[in-house]
Amino acid sequence: MRSSRSCARNSSEIETTPSTPCSSPHSSRLVSSASSPVDSDGSSPAERYSRCSRSPRLHAGSPTASLHERIALDGPHDEIKDLADTFDAMLERLDRSFDSQRRFVANASHELRTPLTINRTLIEVAFDNPQASESLRQLGATLLAVNERHERLIDGLLTLARSEQRVTDPIPVELADVALHVATESQCAARTACVAIRTHLQPAPVMGDPVLLEQLTQNLVDNAIRYNLPEHGEITVTTDMLDGDAQLTVENTGPAVPPYEVPSLFEPFRRLSTRERIADSTSRGAGLGLSIVRSVAHAHGGEVHASPRQGGGLSVQVRMPAALEKFTAKRGRYS
Repeated sequence: MRSSRSCARNSSEIETTPSTPCSSPHSSRLVSSASSPVDSDGSSPAERYSRCSRSPRLHAGSPTASLHERIALDGPHDEIKDLADTFDAMLERLDRSFDSQRRFVANASHELRTPLTINRTLIEVAFDNPQASESLRQLGATLLAVNERHERLIDGLLTLARSEQRVTDPIPVELADVALHVATESQCAARTACVAIRTHLQPAPVMGDPVLLEQLTQNLVDNAIRYNLPEHGEITVTTDMLDGDAQLTVENTGPAVPPYEVPSLFEPFRRLSTRERIADSTSRGAGLGLSIVRSVAHAHGGEVHASPRQGGGLSVQVRMPAALEKFTAKRGRYS
């Protein structure tokens, strides 16, 4: 009898014991918690890493993306945090590499300025010699034009290297004022090229570097003058606000621009393949104008888009975050 009761007791224990650990909801939660710890906000390490990596600061397509940013994942020291730290270390190495490249371009460009300045001075001194022959003067004029183009190229490289870095000390800048100044200063060159500049300027305040923003606007206007109609050309410069962003638009008449060539215009040393432009060889650009425009826009957290105009020419729009501070400058329409 004792043996029979013992067998019954053992049989009862077997029947009441779960067949697998997963059949219990409590054990299921324990297993899940052990394999995937959660933070105080209920998110798992994988969710934390995914949330940080999707940040606009690190998104390659974002105009505010920068190699200076890091994931900097907080939380327990686990395999996810190790992965984030490894990714941050890779970004650090890339950041140092690109910074070194930018410094090299800036230093090399700066060193090249000195011999070019000496060359220009020697040529100008030769011009002042009353005994210089006509052939010598023609040669000097050609050398001055070549030297001037090289100086523009060096200045462009310096500006490009500077504009590829984030603006560290931005100040309030009114894009309408910058556009009005550039349009006024460019009137002489535009009249020489038989091009009329029109402006439609509304307040468009931003925070940024006024020198770089003026260079951006000047490059757009210079490009619009250079690639225009030989007669009765037009340029329209517009500033306004769109969806909370400040916007600068420069449109110009000119030869038809193939849509497939537009994306390449923002690459360094790329020009339109068309020869129908009014600028002669002495005023030829260095091929860095729109590259600098894009770099300056990105340095201000903005973006730039270009599209062919119906009937020929190009339209370039630059958008960047509007300034939060209120400007004391007079608001209203600029003309």
